[in-house]
Parts: sequence; structure tokens; C-alpha cells
Amino acid sequence: MKGFLEDANYSIGLLDEGATLADVIDNCIYEHTHAGKKAFFVGDLGKLVRNNIQWQNVMAPIKPFYPVKCNSTPGVLEILGTLGVGFACSSKSEMALVQDLGISPENIIYTNPCKQASQIKYAAKAGINIMTCDNDIELKKISRNHPNAKLLLHIATEDITADEEMNMKFGTTLKNCRHLMECAKELGVQIVGVKFHVSGSSKDLQTYIHAISDARCVFDMAEEFGFKMNMLDIGGGFTGSELQLEEVNHVIRPLLDVYFPKESGVNVIAEPGCYYVSSAFTLAVNIIAKKTVEYDKLLPSGVEQTRNDDEPVFTYYINDGVYGSFASKLSEKLNTIPEVHKKYKEDEPLFASSLWGPSCDELDQIVENCLLPELSVGDWLIFDNMGSGTLGEQSTFNNYQRPLIYYMMSFSDWDEMQDAGIASDTLMKNFFFVPSCIQLSPEDRFSTAA
Repeated sequence: MKGFLEDANYSIGLLDEGATLADVIDNCIYEHTHAGKKAFFVGDLGKLVRNNIQWQNVMAPIKPFYPVKCNSTPGVLEILGTLGVGFACSSKSEMALVQDLGISPENIIYTNPCKQASQIKYAAKAGINIMTCDNDIELKKISRNHPNAKLLLHIATEDITADEEMNMKFGTTLKNCRHLMECAKELGVQIVGVKFHVSGSSKDLQTYIHAISDARCVFDMAEEFGFKMNMLDIGGGFTGSELQLEEVNHVIRPLLDVYFPKESGVNVIAEPGCYYVSSAFTLAVNIIAKKTVEYDKLLPSGVEQTRNDDEPVFTYYINDGVYGSFASKLSEKLNTIPEVHKKYKEDEPLFASSLWGPSCDELDQIVENCLLPELSVGDWLIFDNMGSGTLGEQSTFNNYQRPLIYYMMSFSDWDEMQDAGIASDTLMKNFFFVPSCIQLSPEDRFSTAA
């Protein structure tokens, strides 16, 4: 690796054993309360180290390729790069960002199912050859703009239990794979493997069994056309839970051993995104406005009213929303519960409440209905598990400003990196020691690297 992004202006607080994530949040809130109450993230980069160790213990030798769109902050990309993780990129900007880390083209795959011709040309110039394809129009586009491309056929998975239809939106059928191979043969394009994706919302692990079996059929089909297949991408959908990881491994390992044994020469990779980063980031937001509303307007449709009419119902507006860090809320359910930062009594009454972003847009609803103690303008709310889908390219709606990011890592996690032999001098320059009486200045923050 060449080193770290030279224009990424950020630092990582190295915490001693007496300091905790809660201490960092408390300190940052104290500073923001006096200097301007902006939303901010605290990123525990040590969580990436621990998650990578867990992946190696459970899923090795399957190599992880991290989807950059999941969280493209320099701290995340640089730590994962030093850990030897590959990268799955969906755009030119993501490919360029990863290249600036010194990652070799062999450790980058271009996974966007709908590629712009100019970005295919960029990948060709950069030597990024591995990319996915699921239709003949895309295949012809790739053949014109990247003659050295090595394609993974993206096959669809059938998961009737998933909450979303994304699995069938992208990916081709087994029947169409033969047609694509015929086209690739005519165009002189290499097909080197198969990709599939199982949604993280899927509860049916049998989907993996069907997908791996289908992949084996495509490999057998490829032999008829003379393609040398050497890669299987089992996609993402890993939630970050060690239990889920072990459950998936328990299902896929016997099939991989039978269909793609080590002696076959097939490299199996995966695209764990939220697995690495979701639990590593906590978001703190400030209440900027408050009003009392009618209870029946707060309730979801079809829910009976059971409260006392004398109880107040509150709507709170916070300084971050769906046009910022809660962007994923537009397409999926919020996977975190707001916590009140200030201390309150256990027997303090709770009131029906809703949370909205600052845009005054009808789509900018963060939480439809929750129970909270009565809060005031200026109070803070904490959302954990906010590292996935929240820290990529973001909207400029209503002059939205990206929250600051305070990176941290414990000494024990730093020791793990040293033990693994990946703690270099170039990495060390980004760290500064933080004693148990934490003092993080606003200058020790993330600055967007365009």
C-alpha cells in the first residue's frame, strides 16, 4: 500500500483503558453545547478491527470486498485497507477514492449493475478489470469500452420471505446465462465467475443453498463455452451479528466444499458492508424545535387510540434527517432506537412522540411513534448502529451540512493491529493519545475528501 490519503484531514483518538465510547460522546456534547449544537458522529474504528478478526475466524478463506457506498469515510477505508480487505465500487468516484489509498486493481471490483460508458472507460484505464453484468445490453457496452474486462455474471436469487424485491430487480436467470455466454463469446469478452446477493432482511438461509447450486450450474455451463471460471461472489447481506455469520457459514460451507472445493481453484469472495461499519458509528443529534400535536394524527393508520386525552403528545425536530445521515430511512426501516442523552428518573412519565428532520419536508420523518420523556429544545438524542448507508455521498437539500466525525480506537484494538503486523508508521501519524479525562477538540474531526 502507498499509504493514507494525504488530503484527508482527520485524527483518531487513541483511548486508554479508563475511557469509553460514552465518555467520548459526553465530551463532544459538552463542547457542542458551548460552541454550536451541530450533529456529530463518533466512530469506533476498533470495531472494524474486531469485526475483521471475527470474519477471519468464521468465514475464512472467503475474502471480504467492502462495498464503498456503505460508508466511504477515509477513516473506514484506510483501516480496512490496512487490514487487507478488498473493495467493491459502484462509481468512478469510489474507484478513485480507493485508488488513492494505493489499493491494487486486483483488489477492486466494479459492481454497479448499470454502468456509464465513461466510467467503464475509467475502470479500463485504471486496470480495474473485474466487474459484474446481468444483461446483454450491459455486456455489449462493456465490450466496446473495456476489452480486457473480466465479468462476473450476476444471477438473481429467489427469496419470497425478504421484505424487499431488490433480489429480483438485479440479476439474470439461469436460462439467460446461456444467452449471455453466447454473446460474450461472439464479442470476445471474458466471463470468469458468478455473483449473487441474498438480502440481509432474508430469514430463509435456504436461499443460499439455491443460489450456490445455481452458481454451480452456471460454472458447468461456462465449461461448454470454454470460459475459465475462477471466482464466486456470494454478495452481502451480512448484518454484523456473529450469530448470523455463523448461521450463514454453517449453511454454505458444506456446499462450497462440494461444489467449489479448494482444488477447483475458485476464489470465493463476499461483500460485507454493514457487517463492518453499522455498529461502529453512533450519531448524536440536537432537538431544534418542539410542538404539541393531536394524538390521532401521530398514530399510524389502523392503530386504536388508547391514551388519556389529557396527556400531551410531542413532535420534535432534530438537526439531521433523511436528506443527511438518515438517508437510508427513505428506502428501509430505521434499525436503531433513539436514546435520550440527559439523565432522567426511572419513574418519569413517557409521552408519545415523533421525530422529524430539519427540512420541513413531509418525507423527512425519522421516527413515526416512540415513547420519550418530555424533552426541551437543546436536548440531545443518541442513535447507535448508524455506520451503514449514512456516511457516503449526501444531499445538499436546505444547505445540509455533513456532521463532524470523531474517530476513536482503544489501546487494546490498537494492540490487535500491531499483533497482526499492520500497524505502520503511516497509520500511527493519524493517532493521538486521549487520557481518561477526554479532551477532543473540534479540529480533531473528519474533513470530506472529495
